[in-house]
Amino acid sequence: MNTPPPPHTPVRRTRAAVLASALCLLVSGCSVLGAADDAPGGDAAAGSGSGMRVALVTHGGEGDAFWDLVRRGAEAAAAKDGIDLTYTSDADPAAQAGLVRDAVRDKVDGIAVTLAKPAAMRGPVAQARAAGIPVVGLNSGIDAWRPTGLLEYFGQDESVAGRAVGDKLDDLKAKHALCVVHERGNVALEARCAGVKKTFGGDTENLYVDGTDMNAVTATIAARLRQDRSIDEVVTNGAQYALTAVEAVRRAGSRAEVATFDLNRDLVRAVRDGSVQFAVDQQPYLQGYLAVDALWLYRTNGNVSGGGAAPVLTGPAFVTRSNVSSVARFAAAGTR
Repeated sequence: MNTPPPPHTPVRRTRAAVLASALCLLVSGCSVLGAADDAPGGDAAAGSGSGMRVALVTHGGEGDAFWDLVRRGAEAAAAKDGIDLTYTSDADPAAQAGLVRDAVRDKVDGIAVTLAKPAAMRGPVAQARAAGIPVVGLNSGIDAWRPTGLLEYFGQDESVAGRAVGDKLDDLKAKHALCVVHERGNVALEARCAGVKKTFGGDTENLYVDGTDMNAVTATIAARLRQDRSIDEVVTNGAQYALTAVEAVRRAGSRAEVATFDLNRDLVRAVRDGSVQFAVDQQPYLQGYLAVDALWLYRTNGNVSGGGAAPVLTGPAFVTRSNVSSVARFAAAGTR
């Protein structure tokens, strides 16, 4: 959901090692930064090599902290299950669809995919199903995963999250919110802002920015704040955009507060020092982990979470100044 990558993000292929520490990261949050890449072999029962190949195909940005968390979770699950995991991404929906088709041609055993632009994925998913390849969804497309033909879905209900933010803004006595959308047409981002508007008692307006150009994002937000001094809340759809909004507020000489969907290590610090009011955490590490592990469970046991009828929700959870300390150590470990 964050900064779109340049076209055709290079493929990263990871042969999952056997890691006892992978479960430690998910369950206890111990500080094992980079364990999925560096740790030696451990419990043979945890992943002796299933021979299974899984492709994770997202619309996320290479080097983006949010998508790094998704990939880290996926790699931890792959390590536990002995899966050969391939991660690819492209923000362009046609190119992302091409990556899914590539995975089908490669005859992988399972595919996990995001549905930021659901229409583009219908054909490739149908192709995968025709080839007998199970496909699960994560992160984006909670209203589209079943019509698209996915087996399971792991993520946040963005409309519910947006409505929760609207209620939170009412509690904070805000009057005029600017909801910053950094990728036009992304169904998850649109659903969030629509949810805010549905429950927030004040005025809500969407501001569309080019999420690939952070300088332009700062300038656009600052310009809008200068134009309308009644805006007292800026709501962004990604942690890095929240930090950019803080700078935009400063440049504009505005008194607006900043809140955001999504969390990363830098955002934890911003919530702690009060420059960002709160963040809504959808747990991207957990999304990646569950999506990959679900494909292993389906192949091994025929398990389907929610019976294939209901999504598995990973959020929303509010991170505020009052509880940020309880999240900080997990963020430092690279799991939140």
